Amino acid sequence: MADSDLTPFHLPEPFEAWFAGRGWRARPHQLALAEASLKGESALLIAPTGGGKTLAGFLGSLVELHERKRTANSERPALHTLYISPLKALATDVQRNLMGPVEEMGLGIRIESRTGDTPSHVRQRQRRTPPDILLTTPEQLALFIASDHAKEFFADLKCVIVDEAHAIAASKRGDLLSLGLATLASWAPACRFIGLSATVREPETLARWLAPDAKVLRAEGGVSADVDILISRERIPWSGHSGRFVVPEVYEAIKRATMTLVFVNTRSQAELMFQELWHANEDGLPIALHHGSLAREQRTKVEAAMAAGVLKAVVCTSTLDLGIDWGEVDLVIQMGAPKGAARLIQRIGRANHRMDEASRAVLVPTNRFEVLECRAAEAAVEAGEIDGEGIRDGALDVLAQHIMGRACGDGFRLDELYEEIIRAAPYQSLDWEAYERIVDFVASGGYALKTYDRFHRIVRRPDGLWVARTARDAQAHRMNVGAIVESPMLAVRLAQFVGKPKPGEKRSVRAGLKLGEMEEYFLSMLTPGDTFLFAGEVLRLVGIEGTDALVVRAVAEKPAIPSYNGGKFPLTTFLADRVRKMIHDPAQWQGLPAPVREWFEIQKTKSAIPPPDHLLVETFPRGDRNYLVCYPFEGRLAHQTLGMLLTRRLERMGGKPTGFVASEYALAVWGMEDLAEVDMDTLFHPDMMGDDLESWLDESALMKRTFGQCAQISGLIHRNLPGKEKNSRQVSFSADLIYDVLRSHEPDHILLQAARQDAATGLLDVRRLSDALVRIRGKIDHQALEKISPFAVPVMLEIGKEPVSGASVQDAILGEAEADLVRDAMG
Repeated sequence: MADSDLTPFHLPEPFEAWFAGRGWRARPHQLALAEASLKGESALLIAPTGGGKTLAGFLGSLVELHERKRTANSERPALHTLYISPLKALATDVQRNLMGPVEEMGLGIRIESRTGDTPSHVRQRQRRTPPDILLTTPEQLALFIASDHAKEFFADLKCVIVDEAHAIAASKRGDLLSLGLATLASWAPACRFIGLSATVREPETLARWLAPDAKVLRAEGGVSADVDILISRERIPWSGHSGRFVVPEVYEAIKRATMTLVFVNTRSQAELMFQELWHANEDGLPIALHHGSLAREQRTKVEAAMAAGVLKAVVCTSTLDLGIDWGEVDLVIQMGAPKGAARLIQRIGRANHRMDEASRAVLVPTNRFEVLECRAAEAAVEAGEIDGEGIRDGALDVLAQHIMGRACGDGFRLDELYEEIIRAAPYQSLDWEAYERIVDFVASGGYALKTYDRFHRIVRRPDGLWVARTARDAQAHRMNVGAIVESPMLAVRLAQFVGKPKPGEKRSVRAGLKLGEMEEYFLSMLTPGDTFLFAGEVLRLVGIEGTDALVVRAVAEKPAIPSYNGGKFPLTTFLADRVRKMIHDPAQWQGLPAPVREWFEIQKTKSAIPPPDHLLVETFPRGDRNYLVCYPFEGRLAHQTLGMLLTRRLERMGGKPTGFVASEYALAVWGMEDLAEVDMDTLFHPDMMGDDLESWLDESALMKRTFGQCAQISGLIHRNLPGKEKNSRQVSFSADLIYDVLRSHEPDHILLQAARQDAATGLLDVRRLSDALVRIRGKIDHQALEKISPFAVPVMLEIGKEPVSGASVQDAILGEAEADLVRDAMG
């Protein structure tokens, strides 16, 4: 339904007066959503950034609450509207922006937020006397559901608003939220569900995820984004993602703008880019850093400074790319390729957060292949095309967590809970047998684990109600709610030295101010005295005590760059297809920088550039190794899986492979034997996705890691326990033991199935790789070369890269290797 199809609807006088007082008029889609909301209808609103989606989502509730407070005799507090945000920062921002009109209209409506940062006494007070509107996150909803008297707390709920619904639906967090929404629909039958989104490829599918009867409302209008690509005056690197070479030009763009958000794809890049900009900051501009590992106080301080308009730029990750309205931001800079058109549109929308004004963004490719990816993303935005996944099959470990949560709250009856669960779109095809197996798993651990008392977590009472077995089981569940398994983290704290040391003794030290958290594995690779970047500063490690990394501020020329496992985005299928077509169409080369055009021309002369539905495979000797390099352009995850499978098959074929490396665009395998004689059609046959994949998974450490994550999400293993916290080694040891037991005694255990499903859809990108192998069947173009090709240079530079070394050291090593490779490839 478009705006033009909507019947006129008028807001009550206080609301009309508020809009008129600012010289505004409520937009048609805002009125349409308010009208649907007041009729009790569920709906998904698709509107461009700056179109007033958030206010539209709340309008119906504000009108309803205003009328109720004006006419009601009872002052009994009851929760009317629950707003769910994927980000804590977004919930805080929405509260700030919503309070303005509420106070200005004198509506007398209580609005509060509840996130992981909310103090416990505030949470307890909110349970006793609920606000009219509560702003929260999916994890907090799961905690509510697992609490005593939760059904009673939500009994009067009239509206649930899910903001940025597209950003959460196709994930395990989305599975957990979908189950939570189904529970709320059961507890409060009169409740309506409102979804808000700006970037959706399949709106009808997302609407079904929100609620079975949700309709789609679309806003008309909006101005196309103004997107440019910054092609540096400096030489474009062949490899790497640091972007250090273009920092002076990025700094000049920041100086010209009012306020800039500099988006990067990982926390490592955020730390590095902030440090580089700070070194270039000769004018003393106020530049800040924001990412998920920083202490809450620091993030809050940055957000407040942005809202006040006192910052010139913020270097940030995805923590600031959803929905947040920073009015002064007029430029978004995306460092490196965005990896997806929808993600780029979302980030672009942070600039000029107004529907009738073009958002301005600059894409900054950090290597030659990223020039292509940026061009592809720019073209997709101009064409109004976006990528995205449909509704996923719900994860079984998440379902187990939800079932445990329902038992920890008011309890459940088997048949009633099943009907509730299959209302959730990701679980609509769940059969009764699988459901019973999950319940049995939560109750006993499953057949192979039944004899261990600690895996018995829920029991069935004589009246048929399933409940938590003990109060301790319920408490352990609540302490571990959530569908994200973070890598083991250590708190980074400033060291405070106590007293004067005696001769020959070390000075006493204790933990001071917390700067944030970092992954344990990175810090464990450092020794006391090493320096590294964090929270925008150079820090020196004093030592690790318990769960704290004690540090002091330092000055160092070559600090290590933190390396994080999380936060790396895969290249979307949609964008990969555009990149392939660009590469294989010489007509599109004309818009590329001269060095990239030359690169393509020499590649075409020295090797080949086949059609987009073919796969180029090159073999060549170099040094004492023989290489096989292919270019699927399917993303790093799919390429890593392909590398694992190819090396197994090459070994059986006598190729004697000794290693491989994968990038977003290519895969290089090397060995001692000449790989030019290998039958490429046999090597890349799609049947490797069968027995080869199964046998590799059985032996792979990756499956153990995946199983460990599923075990934590399902509640089989708890990281946090009343009175103590397990360290990462204890968690891994427990998970590995259980994994080995189940593989030996119950190979079809429901949690092993969950782990395989996870590995296939997430860490391995099996479906994407399988589709690619089918697409190129019989279309492999093999080039047996005497030496390295131009296209092979970037992936060859990935070989032997050391992730922890300082940026300048790494750049020097890469530069030396690059000169040698380029001379051979381009000469």
